[in-house]
Amino acid sequence: MFSGLTISKTVQQFTASLLLFICFCSTAVAANRIDGIRIWPAPENTRIVFDLKNKPDYKYFSLSNPERLVIDFKHSKNSVNLKKLTKNDPRIKLIRTSTAKASGTTRMVIELTDDYRITVFPLAPAGQYSNRLVVDLYDKKKKSTVVKQISSSKKRDVVIAIVAGHGGEDPGSIGARGTYEKRVTLKIAKELEKLINARKGMKAVMIRTGDYYVNHNRKTQLARQSKADLLISIHADAFTSSKPSGASVLVQSPRRANSEFARWIANREKESELLGGAGETIKKTKDKNLAITLADMKKEHTMGSSYEFAQHVLKQLKKVTKLHKKKPEGLSLAVLKSSDIPSVLIETGFISNYQEEKRLNNTSHQRRLAKAIYIATNDYFSQNPPKGTLLASIGYKKHKVSSGESLSVLAQRYKVSMATIKSINNLKSNNVRIGQTLKIPRAG
Repeated sequence: MFSGLTISKTVQQFTASLLLFICFCSTAVAANRIDGIRIWPAPENTRIVFDLKNKPDYKYFSLSNPERLVIDFKHSKNSVNLKKLTKNDPRIKLIRTSTAKASGTTRMVIELTDDYRITVFPLAPAGQYSNRLVVDLYDKKKKSTVVKQISSSKKRDVVIAIVAGHGGEDPGSIGARGTYEKRVTLKIAKELEKLINARKGMKAVMIRTGDYYVNHNRKTQLARQSKADLLISIHADAFTSSKPSGASVLVQSPRRANSEFARWIANREKESELLGGAGETIKKTKDKNLAITLADMKKEHTMGSSYEFAQHVLKQLKKVTKLHKKKPEGLSLAVLKSSDIPSVLIETGFISNYQEEKRLNNTSHQRRLAKAIYIATNDYFSQNPPKGTLLASIGYKKHKVSSGESLSVLAQRYKVSMATIKSINNLKSNNVRIGQTLKIPRAG
């Protein structure tokens, strides 16, 4: 015979065990969780990133009339408020949940405004991000760009492609004060764009105009489509220690990274690809950029031109900021690998250094950096104008220095800067001598 007390204890134990079993089953069914959804619209595509607690177990399919993408996250729960999530995106009408067939599955329905080329792929944890599922929506109908027809009698502009480093879900380096590299680089890039476009005979093309990610290979593709004569990639550096400071300029090198500094940057760029741009690699598409093979002579000329321009940049940067490296640093990075477009990567300072981070956030300092890069660009192309350009047709005047003339007098007379005259003539000081012949660029 069992006493009432024994039966009561047995019932309590059974109830506790049953509740524990139910909780265990519930946890097993929903072992994963969607913690965030981020949307990054760009001119050619939109990227949707689902942030998850664990590696996603998923399936997806598309539906038409109306256009929808359906993703089933197995053993997952959603903790994201979906209201107003797609407010500013031209390709997405709405993201909502729906009932999935399988128990414990969260079904996400992405309602689309058109029929897009869709890629879906997972990304492992990297940097500040955990597991992710990435959806890329690419426009099928390419937007036609209006190209102004230039008559044969007109000379073309020198085209400079400007890359603002990182963007979108790839913030780049983050300073101690919370500064995102991607924001600093875009501000400096826009200042540089203004200066270049104000110069007759030169034109700037922005590879990234807003807060979105551009794949490394795509950067050189866009530069090539714009028929760029030069590619400038702007960054703000970081290191494991807060001590390093100063600007550097990197150029393409076929050799391995030749310093700890260069190796650090190479590793950081690899992580950047994991953060923002693994889609193109995962899709395994044939990239036209990789198929282009140019003669060794052309490649050597491009690398030589990159190095020469890098020297011009360092010469100007040291006037407005400290240099971390006094000579161009050779490194193998994707954005520098174009064999037909001279390319440099400019590290404008260390965002990991507290004082330098503060300066990089300062609008006046950003403008000084942009102006230094502009002067270097102007000086370089004044000395090396590409054939068929307006700058090439402008050319130089020769001036023989007479008694009473100084560099400042000549600069004022010919409406060019003293720095330009010095650079063109390789002058190390402001002194000129009577009888000396100087090259003076004609005003454009």
